[in-house]
Amino acid sequence: MQSLKGKIAFITGATSGIGKACAYAFAKEGANIIINARRLNLLKEIAMDIQKKYDVNVYAFELDVRNRKEVFTKINSLPAEWKSINILVNNAGLARGLNKFYEDNPDNWEEMIDTNIKGLLYVTHAILPGMIQRGSGHIINIGSIAGQEAYPKGAVYCATKHAVNAITKSLRMDVIDKNILVSVIDPGLVETNFSKVRFDGDEARAKEVYKGLTPLTGDDIAEVVIFCATRPPHVNIAQVTVLASQQASATIIHRKDQ
Repeated sequence: MQSLKGKIAFITGATSGIGKACAYAFAKEGANIIINARRLNLLKEIAMDIQKKYDVNVYAFELDVRNRKEVFTKINSLPAEWKSINILVNNAGLARGLNKFYEDNPDNWEEMIDTNIKGLLYVTHAILPGMIQRGSGHIINIGSIAGQEAYPKGAVYCATKHAVNAITKSLRMDVIDKNILVSVIDPGLVETNFSKVRFDGDEARAKEVYKGLTPLTGDDIAEVVIFCATRPPHVNIAQVTVLASQQASATIIHRKDQ
């Protein structure tokens, strides 16, 4: 097991859910963390709490991964002591809507494609050259079971997560000689703000997603991220699928009240 103490982990979408859980998990292991998202007020609260609990350095800044210029400007402008990023966790992502394709709103497609695919590409492209120059690094992408199998009413979201898997595999090939590891973690049902965002704040509909089962938590996924990041140097965890015990696939779920 490799120590994370003193390493720098860069985590996108860190104000809630898996991203927030990852921030705390890396800090607990002694890593210094760079956290970013669109809600600066929440980032500042999280940064202060982490520093108080774990006595590590935290650099927090507002970032919309969909904005290519902003991504490259802010990452390239990181203070010197924060530039040597060891681990990138591409977590920022979302689903918007759950409709049949012909009834869906194309605005939702734009938001998902811009965040889940283009945002991941921008951030990775901005950070990777430094890793190549230093001759080490680890990129951990947060995918989804939707990246392995499509399901009804999820055409575009599933497509974006299939893209994450394809990008991960191709990138791993591209950096095979650079001493850089590339992993993807594909969770199933995780109870975060994900469903609330998907249903535009409809909490009742969001809760129905997890009714009758015990879903995964952000902490469950963060533990897997830490596992991937702490393997011995000769080990790369290429892909991990994590499901709730009552979930067998994207669509097969056993609900106790049914």
